[in-house]
Amino acid sequence: MEPLLVVLKGLPLTLIVTVGAFLIGAVLGLPLSLGLRSKVLPLRLLCRLVVDLLRGIPMIVWLFVLKFGLTSPSLRLTSLEAALLGLGLISAGYLAEIYRGGLQAVPRGQYEAAQALGLSGGISFIRVVAPQAVRVVSPTIATYLIGLLKNSSIASTIIVGEMVFQAQAYARQNPSIAGVLPYAIAGLVYIIISVPIAMLSRSLDERLRKVVV
Repeated sequence: MEPLLVVLKGLPLTLIVTVGAFLIGAVLGLPLSLGLRSKVLPLRLLCRLVVDLLRGIPMIVWLFVLKFGLTSPSLRLTSLEAALLGLGLISAGYLAEIYRGGLQAVPRGQYEAAQALGLSGGISFIRVVAPQAVRVVSPTIATYLIGLLKNSSIASTIIVGEMVFQAQAYARQNPSIAGVLPYAIAGLVYIIISVPIAMLSRSLDERLRKVVV
């Protein structure tokens, strides 16, 4: 029972890091995706550079830079803040590409039809384009969220007490076969959380298809 309790002790932080980073990425990814589709070349190139940097630099590098590279007292981040910001920025890069793909999948005729009805650009985007793009990208976003849940374990490298960190601590104190058990339990917890997300994604996708059709 003890290994289970040890792992579950880190579950709240695992969920906080995952959900927090995903929300940061979901918000920041939208303007980046619009910038990637901008007709203004400098803006488009700048957003492309930002997205490539966010996606191209390894996660652990981002986390170490944010946690240990910021030496100014006014900018010093806690381990949890560094994990949230680092994974959130990386998520913004990936979600920006996912959003861009969804927007690109919406037929050009939908934009033109909205304009023909006299809808403004903002209203056209919110009421016509965005719902169709959401239907396209919802499975991909769910897949990314599941991946982010597992990647949250990298926060253990900067001493965030999530599930893998707790499993590592237990393994160091129990250098025997029993020390492997928390890792197996952590893996099972990841699966238990991931399956409902995948099921919810499929259900949402089916509902959105019916609405659009």
